[in-house]
Amino acid sequence: MNRLVVSLALVFFAFILWVIYLANTGSTSVFFELVGVLPYGDKLGHFCLFGMLTFLFNLASRCKSFPIGRFRLYYGTAVVTIFVLAEEISQGFIPSRTFDLMDLTADALGILSFTYVTYLSSKTPMKA
Repeated sequence: MNRLVVSLALVFFAFILWVIYLANTGSTSVFFELVGVLPYGDKLGHFCLFGMLTFLFNLASRCKSFPIGRFRLYYGTAVVTIFVLAEEISQGFIPSRTFDLMDLTADALGILSFTYVTYLSSKTPMKA
C-alpha cells in the first residue's frame, strides 16, 4: 500500500513541477484556462494542489513527525512548506512571474488544512 502512496505522491509532485514549468516559461495550458474562468480559481488551485501534495507526502512518509517546541510537525508538511516558500519567493526573480502574497496565503491554508486532514485520518497521529 505504501508503495502505491509513494508513487502517487511522486506523480502528483511531477505534475505540479510541470505546471510550474509552464507558468515559468509563459506557456499556456488547459489548466490555466480552467483556473481563469473560475472565481478565485488561482487561489483555489493553490489551496488544493499544495494541500493535496501535503496530504500525499504525509501519507508517503507514514505520518512520521518531529518535535518543534511543544508541537510535532509531519515531515511531509515540512518538505512541502519549504518547497512552496522557495517556489513562491523565486517568482519574484522570474520575468514571466510575479510574487503574490495571496498565493502564498492560499498555499499555507491548503498545507494547514490538509495537515489537519492527515491528523484526523491517521490511526497513529504524530508518531516519531
